[in-house]
Amino acid sequence: MAGTPYGIADAERDLRADLGRAPAGAVAGAWSATTMQAGHAQISGGYTDAAGRYLDPEPRRAFDAVGAVVERLAAAGGPAFNRVEIRWAPARFPRSLLGQPGRVLVETVFDPGIVPRGPDDPAYEAAATARRRFWEGRGRLVSGCAADASNANMYGQTKWFGPHRRILLLRPAGGAGEGVVLATDGLSTPWAGIPDPENGVACEVALRLPDGPAEEAERVRLWANILICLGDRVADGHRVARDVAEHGAILFSRLPAECAPFAQVILAGAADGAAIADLPFGSVPLLEAVPVTAAEVADDDPDEAWGAGTARAAIARRGRPEPL
Repeated sequence: MAGTPYGIADAERDLRADLGRAPAGAVAGAWSATTMQAGHAQISGGYTDAAGRYLDPEPRRAFDAVGAVVERLAAAGGPAFNRVEIRWAPARFPRSLLGQPGRVLVETVFDPGIVPRGPDDPAYEAAATARRRFWEGRGRLVSGCAADASNANMYGQTKWFGPHRRILLLRPAGGAGEGVVLATDGLSTPWAGIPDPENGVACEVALRLPDGPAEEAERVRLWANILICLGDRVADGHRVARDVAEHGAILFSRLPAECAPFAQVILAGAADGAAIADLPFGSVPLLEAVPVTAAEVADDDPDEAWGAGTARAAIARRGRPEPL
């Protein structure tokens, strides 16, 4: 009937045409697809043989067919769902001998475990509060000297995949060293719009303001912007904290000319092994960004992962100051 919403029977009919004739040796097929969640949809699965091995030589064809059906079901309205499960089985004998398409079953499911976090989820503020508590125990926080959350998308995602992308300025207490410390504030905020139980990229990065001929305010502006850019690279690398833990220290990034005499940045674990506790999904390590000159890393081995040996040697020669 004209105007009847697209439904399960329609989806099964369409998928029989696209998925019904499976590769030789297939005894089963299964696909799982989510509707759009925070601008991203997922599809997985395929045809399998008797040993459970995937054997579809062109999985994209099946994924495209599944994706099209999911979009049509979602657009039709009806009961809420966010996941679609699809099962294929060979046609029953004797239809299989006649080349009949296999059987396809479609089921829609609402899975609360994949509901994305909204822009006002309390996990975001809980993460910010935990970080401030950590830094307040080490000195006096000054108003943020750099922030860039204005370009967050409708799901609250910045380049750090959460709503917080900013730099804190701290004047450490007497027992924790001197001068100024800059610290990222947002790398450990849980993913915005994504329900995974992770504290973002599972770290924050701090940098002790280097000495230099410029006034402190000018150096703060320069290095705060450098730290924002380093945070972008950490977020893009996703598992940088794991790499630092594995190697002890890594050569992480080159620096622009205005940072002279410093040419590169080493990332290392905090000198006192500090971790930020009470985040929504546990604690994360504090990493330290250490600017170094070209001479300090002149023996870098280009074949070594992350220049880890060179980074460790440079840190050892320099010695670590008081913890941040």
